[in-house]
Amino acid sequence: MAVVPYKEQRSGKKEQVAEMFNSISKKYDFLNHFLSLGIDILWRKKAISLLKEDNPKLILDIATGTGDFAIEALKLNPDKIIGVDISEGMLNMGKEKLRKRKLDNKIELQLGDSEKLLFDDNKFDAVIVSFGVRNFEDLEKGLADMYRVLKPGGKTVILEFSRPARFPFKNIYNFYFKAILPKIGRLVSKDRAAYTYLPESVQAFPDGERFLEILKKVGFKNTQCKPLTFGVSSIYTGVK
Repeated sequence: MAVVPYKEQRSGKKEQVAEMFNSISKKYDFLNHFLSLGIDILWRKKAISLLKEDNPKLILDIATGTGDFAIEALKLNPDKIIGVDISEGMLNMGKEKLRKRKLDNKIELQLGDSEKLLFDDNKFDAVIVSFGVRNFEDLEKGLADMYRVLKPGGKTVILEFSRPARFPFKNIYNFYFKAILPKIGRLVSKDRAAYTYLPESVQAFPDGERFLEILKKVGFKNTQCKPLTFGVSSIYTGVK
């Protein structure tokens, strides 16, 4: 059974995830940086640096949210970045951020379903995702559509939470993630479910080698996993 934010509702995961992010969109950036102690910013920098040698000119950022990963990807000097997300609330916050920074000529944000991308085959030089694939309703279907829109020779870079395996960091992480983080998230965001869903979705996500196997299954080659910060998150890469 899929992990969902609002267990009392009958709607599917996709609809619930969109509702959740609409609910927390105004507090999302603050909570993201606060709850990770700002380390998420360094994770994004590390992930984008893995595309430097590829020199991608057209980039697709899936589950773009408020656009932080897309903004970081501008360091690659692409011609254009398109960001797609299912949450209008997150996109509205992202568009405002881009306007204020005068970046809306380089980054275009669109409402869209990551499992039914409205783009031609073989269109993008790179497809990137940060903290979004675990929210896919059908993980394999979403990854297969990412593969479809990527040009032959193009690379995907996926940043996602994972689970530390070594004592004692594993125990410290689990206590913080399950006991402290949900309370702070609920207090600030006013959404009772969102930051309970976060650790539950991470726990259910097939991280590490299991995720690499799914990437291979949908067609990606040269797949790699790079754990970050004792395994709190991981960067996955693959080539079409």
